[in-house]
Formats: sequence, C-alpha cells, structure tokens
Amino acid sequence: MSNLENAGTPENLALPLKVYWQPGCSSCLKTKEFLLDHGIPFESVNVLEDDEAFTELQALGVRMVPIAARGTTWANGAVFRDVAEVAGFEYEGHTMLTPEEMKDKVLMILDAAGRYLAQIPDDQLDDILPGRPRSYRQLVYHVFDVPKVFLDRVEHDAPYTYEALKSILPDEMKTKDDLMAYGRGNRERFAAWWDRDGATTDFKQPGKVYYGEVSLHEVLERTGWHSGQHTRQIILMLREKLGIEPDGPLVDADFAGLPLPKNVWDNERSFDEQSYTDTAETWETAKTA
Repeated sequence: MSNLENAGTPENLALPLKVYWQPGCSSCLKTKEFLLDHGIPFESVNVLEDDEAFTELQALGVRMVPIAARGTTWANGAVFRDVAEVAGFEYEGHTMLTPEEMKDKVLMILDAAGRYLAQIPDDQLDDILPGRPRSYRQLVYHVFDVPKVFLDRVEHDAPYTYEALKSILPDEMKTKDDLMAYGRGNRERFAAWWDRDGATTDFKQPGKVYYGEVSLHEVLERTGWHSGQHTRQIILMLREKLGIEPDGPLVDADFAGLPLPKNVWDNERSFDEQSYTDTAETWETAKTA
C-alpha cells in the first residue's frame, strides 16, 4: 500500500522526490523509467549500496522496493497512479490486453523460461547476477513463482504479499530437475485455472495485493510483464554471461501489449559488471523483506 497523505500539496511537492530501488528489480526499473518519461527529476537510491537507505525506509514503515517518496508521503512503485500522485502529475493510464490475451502471454513466457533453464549448465546455476545477490537459479525460480502467487490468490484467496514473491527457493528444491518440474507444474496449473474459471472470473474485482488498490485485471497484467521482464533477463544472461544462444528466443513482438520496461537489466547499472557477491541471498541475509 501507499501513504498518500499530503501528496500534491505545495509543501509536499517542495520536498525532494526519492526512488528507492535495487538492480535487476523489474518494478524498480519501471518506476524510474515512468518518472523519467514524464520529465520528473528524482534522487536515485540503490538500497544495496546506500547505508542510509534502509533507515530511511524503516522510518516510512516499509521494508521493500520500489518506493517513491517525498518526505513521509510515499507510493509503492508497482502502482503508477500512486507514484504520479506523489510526483505531482496526472496519471493517464494505458490500454490493457484482454485477460485471455494476458493468459496466452503468461503461458508463452513459462514455456520459454523452461526451455532456457534446460540450457543453463548445472555447475553455473548458482552463479550470481551483477549488482544483486540473486543467482541464476533464483532468477528462473522467480519467473515460475510469480504466476504461482497469482494462482494462490485467485484459487485460494491466499495473501498476495511481498514476501511471497521473494526468489529464495524452498529447501526441498535442490536440483535443476526439481526446478523444471516446478515450472511445468505452475504452467499446467495456470492453464487449468483458465480453462476452468477464466470465462467466469470477474477481473474488475479488487486485486487484494500488498502494493495498493488495483483490479484483478491489473494483477494479471503485472503477472505477465513481471515474469516476462525477468525472462528477458534470462535471455540476456544466456547470451552475455554464458555465451549460449537461447532456444527459441522471445523478441519484442512476442511481448507486445505488456507494459515492459524499456531496458532489460537497468537504466543505471550495466549487465557487464561482475557478480555482486559469491553467494545468493537467503532469508537470513536478505535486506528487503
């Protein structure tokens, strides 16, 4: 959720706008690009490199990114209308694909991510991405997990939380085969949900998600572009880090209609950097919740 008290007042707009983010975060990148596209200046705060960042976030009562803030007024970057309100301009929105079109995109993305996972050598699955303590294994898991969290919400009314979307694998998921089975299972479950309930689901209903007041249609859209953006990162990883040409690489036309960021990795940090750390983050070492 967001704290929009005093948003848009002259006093609040006089305060500097800060965006808290981390590299490789799809929503973080979209938030920064959204503000840049509207000519809004902001202070960019990489929470993994700024020692004061988490103290400032804790003062706001949050432990997640992206956050756009002016003083004590803040918005979760996943809700552009709230970000625009904090930034001080009118949000115009965009035309969304139909739910059925989005469903097709999600299934396409899950199929592609499964193909790419098969190409990653087993001994490099735990290599670490640049700028962030996330392994290749965790990145692929995250692509598979985003639709699963959506399904838990629509099928079981499970809480849609920030923690649920963390890319830290369960202890029992140890091998590449385990991860591939997880991806296939979520793909089959997503297709089965649509075949059973897609035509009768009210996508105008409240999304009931941690990041703000949005419709279920918007949550489904974010499911598609969120997994899609990280799949673009897997394609980049295969080519630039592993020297492997992806099996059936998705191209811009495949993602048409999904509001993906312009950049694949980040607008400030290069994918050419070295691995961020030697080991991937765990629940004990994660800086964000």
